[in-house]
Amino acid sequence: MAKRHHQPPGTLPVDAIHRAFHLEKIYHPMKHAVALVLIHVLIALTFAAANAQSPPTTAVPPVTEHAFVIHNFKTESGATLPEAKIVYGTYGHLNAAGDNAILLPSHYMANLHGYEWLIGQGKALDPDKQFLITSELFGNGRSSSPSNTPEPFHGPRFPVTTIRDNVEAVHRLLTQELHVRHLQAVIGFSMGAQQAFQWAVSYPDYMSHIVATSGTAKTYGHGIVRNESEITAIATDAAFENGDYKTEPAKGIEAFSIVWTAWLYSQEWWRKELWREEDPKATTLQQVIGKYRTHFIEGADANDLILQLRTWEKHDVGMTPGFNGNLQKALGSIRAPILYMPSATDLYFPVADAQYESQYIPHCTLLPIPSLWGHPAGAGASPADETFLNQHIAEFLKE
Repeated sequence: MAKRHHQPPGTLPVDAIHRAFHLEKIYHPMKHAVALVLIHVLIALTFAAANAQSPPTTAVPPVTEHAFVIHNFKTESGATLPEAKIVYGTYGHLNAAGDNAILLPSHYMANLHGYEWLIGQGKALDPDKQFLITSELFGNGRSSSPSNTPEPFHGPRFPVTTIRDNVEAVHRLLTQELHVRHLQAVIGFSMGAQQAFQWAVSYPDYMSHIVATSGTAKTYGHGIVRNESEITAIATDAAFENGDYKTEPAKGIEAFSIVWTAWLYSQEWWRKELWREEDPKATTLQQVIGKYRTHFIEGADANDLILQLRTWEKHDVGMTPGFNGNLQKALGSIRAPILYMPSATDLYFPVADAQYESQYIPHCTLLPIPSLWGHPAGAGASPADETFLNQHIAEFLKE
């Protein structure tokens, strides 16, 4: 599992995530309390540790990269981008009916390879049968971002784009360029899960299934505080110069990286030194910390990092037009069946937040991932996580 620890959740490229990164019954949140969720997860953790098998090794399926440009794209902030570019990838081919497509929206600073733990022979998604689309978020440095947009929107002047802005742009991509009439599913991890929930609220009849792993329908106060701590870590570097830096604020990015690292995995993951499973050469905690500090997101731009954190912070499906900030009403409007898979040990999106939201969602199956790998468990961080996700997502899509 080479060098996966160099990547934060959401930047898991193909070479890292391909190898790295039963509950007894399907769990329904309407019938149980939070305490029972946690008991159930503990039972599943014991079961998984004893019985999980590594997923079969398969060749990485080929992906084709594309770009879609929208002219005069108006963001929710009121700013209009003369050109808004969405980079995306496709696996397989759209059928004549235009209804065999599945959307896989990207997570924090990720590229179009971020879901290859779920794609291929023997896995949940098969590009020989399905048309798979992986879209890249605004701000990742490839789609329109602070780092690649000319003035008057360069750098810190790039508008804060919301999850809804991203969903709107990709909806235009799917309907206007790819001519997708209906999605079999939207499947998302982390910020991809945020997008999946927004798709379910904004376009409730456009898909047949929703899968959300390690992500919620709203960013709550504690998540905003965490994101602000990471933004502050970058901004306090004197080289940052309020976003108009001449060279990347390297020390600020290192500080950002180490703050993020503290939340990435569970406390027990650190106590058991499970980093040794992904990189045997990292024999000491000091070496692990050093690698996270200096190689967390290779080549990232500081303004891009901050933009996507702001996007993350603003996420709230209750703010969708027509719901007047009412989260419960927005969740109640969802029509597609949802497989909601929080990580049992996620410190970014705690399982209790998922339990709270799931009680308001019709046709929702809440299925915690029994893992010590924290947030990245939702992207197949360990072989057991990958097996668990592929098995249950495949079963859900058959329903």
